[in-house]
Amino acid sequence: MNHREDNQACFVVATKNEDKVREIREILKDFPFRIMTMTEAGVTDEIEEDGATFRENALIKARAVHEKVGGYVMADDSGLAIDALHGAPGILSARFCGKDTGYHEKIQALWDLLADIPLAERTAHFVCAIAVIRPDSSYFTVEEQLDGIFYDKICGEHGFGYDPVFFLPDKGMTTAELDPAEKNRISHRGKALQAMLAELKKT
Repeated sequence: MNHREDNQACFVVATKNEDKVREIREILKDFPFRIMTMTEAGVTDEIEEDGATFRENALIKARAVHEKVGGYVMADDSGLAIDALHGAPGILSARFCGKDTGYHEKIQALWDLLADIPLAERTAHFVCAIAVIRPDSSYFTVEEQLDGIFYDKICGEHGFGYDPVFFLPDKGMTTAELDPAEKNRISHRGKALQAMLAELKKT
């Protein structure tokens, strides 16, 4: 199959993370392109994310997939940055304590590191950077964040990853307790995808 030719009418997301793709599809439900994962587009390679920032890693992933499929490719690199830990886990959020470690273990490890830090001082940010490569290989990046507090208990059943411990003071709940539609509207990924759409409309 000629994946490069078949993918011209698609918008390929450079990830294998099904939770992330599901959320992107929900947010972009009115998007005029068919949204495909990199696997659906025929790319199964492991991509080494060795950038120093969220934007760099997003661009690395987008370029690696674009070389295989052409067309429009987007990549999202996102994570949790805790101020008291100098921005950790940051770009290593998904790989913190090992990529095969579950999020309960990752969260517990972060609680251990923050044991002496009062809750009010556990300010944190969800960060999302998106890179888009166009069919002509030109590209752009956008980045947004959501501010909150790294909570001291798990609350909520929606979302994934660190959502159950990311507390929003103005909402009085974690992002995992938010209605999914509300979360998608205010989240770091939701805001970054809206910024992406605004940039795409310029071209």
